[in-house]
Amino acid sequence: MQLLKSAVLWRRSIRTCLRRIALLIVTITLVSCGGGSSGPSAPEVPVSITPASTSTDTTGSGWVEGEYGDAVDFEASCQNPRAGSGFSDVQGTVVDENFWIRAYSFDTYLWFDEIEDVDPDSLSSTDAYFDIMKTFAVSPSGNPKDKFHFTYDSEEWEKLSQSGISAGYGVEFFRVRSSPPRQWLVAYTEPNTPAGDAGLLRGWEIASVDGVDFKEGSDTDVLNAALFPESLGEVHEFVFREVASGETISVDLTSQEITSTPVQSVKAIPLGNSKVGYLLFNDHIATAEAQLIEAFEGFQSEGVTELVLDMRYNGGGYLDIARMLASMIAGQEAIGQTFSELKFNSKYPTQNPITGRTLSPSRFASTAPGFVVSSETDLPLLNLNRVVVISGSGTCSASEAVINGLRGIGVEVILIGDTTCGKPYGFYGIDNCGTTYFTIQFKGVNASGFGDYTDGFSPPGAENVGVEVGGCAVDDDLSQALGNPDEARLATALEYLSSGSCQASAAGVNAKRRHPLSSVRGQVVKAEPLTGGILRTLK
Repeated sequence: MQLLKSAVLWRRSIRTCLRRIALLIVTITLVSCGGGSSGPSAPEVPVSITPASTSTDTTGSGWVEGEYGDAVDFEASCQNPRAGSGFSDVQGTVVDENFWIRAYSFDTYLWFDEIEDVDPDSLSSTDAYFDIMKTFAVSPSGNPKDKFHFTYDSEEWEKLSQSGISAGYGVEFFRVRSSPPRQWLVAYTEPNTPAGDAGLLRGWEIASVDGVDFKEGSDTDVLNAALFPESLGEVHEFVFREVASGETISVDLTSQEITSTPVQSVKAIPLGNSKVGYLLFNDHIATAEAQLIEAFEGFQSEGVTELVLDMRYNGGGYLDIARMLASMIAGQEAIGQTFSELKFNSKYPTQNPITGRTLSPSRFASTAPGFVVSSETDLPLLNLNRVVVISGSGTCSASEAVINGLRGIGVEVILIGDTTCGKPYGFYGIDNCGTTYFTIQFKGVNASGFGDYTDGFSPPGAENVGVEVGGCAVDDDLSQALGNPDEARLATALEYLSSGSCQASAAGVNAKRRHPLSSVRGQVVKAEPLTGGILRTLK
């Protein structure tokens, strides 16, 4: 397995997962040993054994309730072993893989004592078995305690996590509703991609896909096949509707490998006698390191004294990227202070159960983490005591860690937009038999010891209230390009920096930019919580 940097990866939104899970999640990578290219390997150190019970196996599988064994005893015993020098897979069964899932989960899962011990031979697929190796408790607000539990093809995961490469068209959709009457709108496109080259514009609504009506059509197989192509070179016909005019535009999109451009629309905006830096930051992946450094060097040269950080669609990624970003914002006085500290389950109060390392805080730093640039590279520091973050339900994981980490050292964070997703948890992505498993293993807390934001961070006036911080709720404005100073959330952010208030401005821009498809509540776009297949029929 490829040696990966020991960096926390707090997840972005899954786009190409075959299971079509539409949750915003977080992960971390680990230091592993061996060669090859299939992603993280087995843990470096043995995992502990839960004391055995007196229960006996009644099925013949070898399962004894309460006796879990060591995950390394079951790893790489695969129903479909991979060939090649980089893999240690041997012939096994689904039951063998389920035994590995069970042992690994009961050892490292944050809430291991809330998992029901189920015979690995009772379910015929690893996906089904993994799905029950978690807590089914709910939070005080009534939401599932564990909303972030998933698997990913190891080869595809490595491409996505390391370089942002995925198969698709280069368009991100805002999913307002995924069951009839469905409504998906273009949120943004990646540059130099089929979607970007075709001229898709923010706010366009999907009208039909390969001849199937998107709003009411029952053939979800056709819709999903086009929206999530399985291979490169697939051609699918999309018809979009320009909402304001009702005009329809037909576009043939060909799937290709898409490389994410995580940092976009970098600019310095004059505001009175000062300049405000703005950047759209969509992904905490490795390639963001150099792009963020370049952006902040530009801010320094422009004399920027305020910053608007647009993370409304940033579902997370590497925590080391989040730490670097926060360090460049807070500057010199923050260096050496705690950015984030990981808390694992009760079996591991002082040791990381995956790497075997003694737990220590992640600290603000003056040099780069070293993903794609030298770790000796000095970071450009803005030395700001406040930052405006444009937020939404897609602001998750590492993005929330930036907010929490800055607040922990006294930097004022102002939210313009909506409540963030609520993800203070993380996990290591561990490969077994070609599947990478993500099971919650830790909670992140800031320098003040705070990490309880499972309902997200909220600006005043947000419909769904989490931990309230300064700022104001503003609807997502799909009528304007991201980075346009007239876009509602950015306009309100600039108003806040100018006047210290945004209530009057927010009300004005919301009224002025009301989307024709606004809901009764007046929300321009309000994404539904997606918990299963991306597209569904009504039952």
